[in-house]
Amino acid sequence: MNTPRLELTGITKTYPGVVANSEVSLKVMPGEIHSVLGENGAGKSTLMKIIYGSVKPDAGQMRLNGQPVTIRNPKEARANGISMVFQHFNLFHTMTVAENVWLGLSRNSLAQVSASIVAKATEYGLDIDPNRPVHTLSVGEMQRVEIIRALLTRPELLILDEPTSVLTPQAVEKLFVVLKKLASEGCSILYISHKLHEIRELCTACTVLRGGKVTGVCNPAEESNASLSRMMIGAEPPLLKRETREPGAAVMQVSDLSLARDDQFGVDLQGIALQVRAGEVVGIAGVSGNGQKELLYALSGEDTRAPRGSVRIGQTDVSLLGPHSRRRLGLHFVPEERLGRGAVPTLSLAQNLLLTRTGAVRWPRFMGGWIRVKHLHAHAQRLIAQFKVKANGPNAAARSLSGGNLQKFIVAREIDANPTLLIVSQPTWGVDVGAAAQIRAELLALRDAGCAVLVVSEELDELFEVCDRLHVIAHGRLSPSLPIAQATVEKIGEWMSGLWDAAATKTHQDGAHHV
Repeated sequence: MNTPRLELTGITKTYPGVVANSEVSLKVMPGEIHSVLGENGAGKSTLMKIIYGSVKPDAGQMRLNGQPVTIRNPKEARANGISMVFQHFNLFHTMTVAENVWLGLSRNSLAQVSASIVAKATEYGLDIDPNRPVHTLSVGEMQRVEIIRALLTRPELLILDEPTSVLTPQAVEKLFVVLKKLASEGCSILYISHKLHEIRELCTACTVLRGGKVTGVCNPAEESNASLSRMMIGAEPPLLKRETREPGAAVMQVSDLSLARDDQFGVDLQGIALQVRAGEVVGIAGVSGNGQKELLYALSGEDTRAPRGSVRIGQTDVSLLGPHSRRRLGLHFVPEERLGRGAVPTLSLAQNLLLTRTGAVRWPRFMGGWIRVKHLHAHAQRLIAQFKVKANGPNAAARSLSGGNLQKFIVAREIDANPTLLIVSQPTWGVDVGAAAQIRAELLALRDAGCAVLVVSEELDELFEVCDRLHVIAHGRLSPSLPIAQATVEKIGEWMSGLWDAAATKTHQDGAHHV
């Protein structure tokens, strides 16, 4: 037990213009849940990919169970008992869940793998259908697939990169039970998360990275959120100030929106009624896969099958209009999928900035028959500086950024567009505490400036922090709105099962009995 399961010495990795890891040393003991903590771009994900064999270090040594090893690829990592759940998922979208898992467990038949998925999903409360094509899954459901795939390899070392970023509080509790059980059986776990309360509850050791270097090692159970923040970013995140305001006129009105699923694994939307007014933030909570994706497609204009009159922006019926037409009316949108929908991976940040600008009339500095590249680059650089995006300048490809930094840039791009209505899905997924505080503050500043803001998130703490009113979505239905002052974790958790009708009936009966 005195021999470390994993020991890294002097690990260094550089990219053009960026030192991702600089002489990093790390030691993980058998049965230890070890957190690697750092702000976006600190080098955490690069270090995990080196351990897993998907990135080759420039220098340094790695030992497993006391023996020097060179892991050249993920297959060799798995052969050495290492499994990893990536923040950006490695799934083939045209294949089923079972087929994706089978690729890493090819000694078994597809039928055996399907049965194993069902058994493991049932055991750990990670509901998933092995026969579903991956392209029909929400981000949260894809994460469940990755976690189950890793667990099925029976790893000695399990690497988890932001595993709870799109899980509900109930699912997080179940996952923690699983991880603690694995650790008790001798499995070592490397755990990356920006949720400091999770790290303090779950982890028994912590290594802090800043700028690619180790700046501290501690027992997180003996630290506070404030002390961990200071170790990670050099300061405590600022407290959000949210004042009660009287909202203005309705900017978006959704009435009786019923929409059949677009594929057999989707969710039917049933009688959705929703209003977002100028100068307010409205939140939608819910377990992933309950109709969020379908609702957001209908609101953004990516799905134009909505009944006439069911979606309005101001006085305009936009039910049949696409995204470009809705942007002209002031709607801007931040999707949950960063790469592919939020940004084009191979385009530069400056080019991605241009994608959601709607023409020369509104953006004369960028366009006027020709793209004014100099102005575009200068504007992108200003956003990079304002939102503290760690990137190698405006010409850096979107895919070269860490997940949190790309999220900051996409949010910055849409806020900078001066929207009348901003719809944001998972605004701080995988974003460090300092950046999350900044994004939430920017959303409140937009609201205070008169913008209507709709936030779809599975982070209840986030919704309680920024929202004026809250809905819950379950099984394609939307609950009545609840003023944030009346919302509790217990009530929202109950509503996530679709029980608001029963709760409303009980409240009415209790009131009648009291009278």
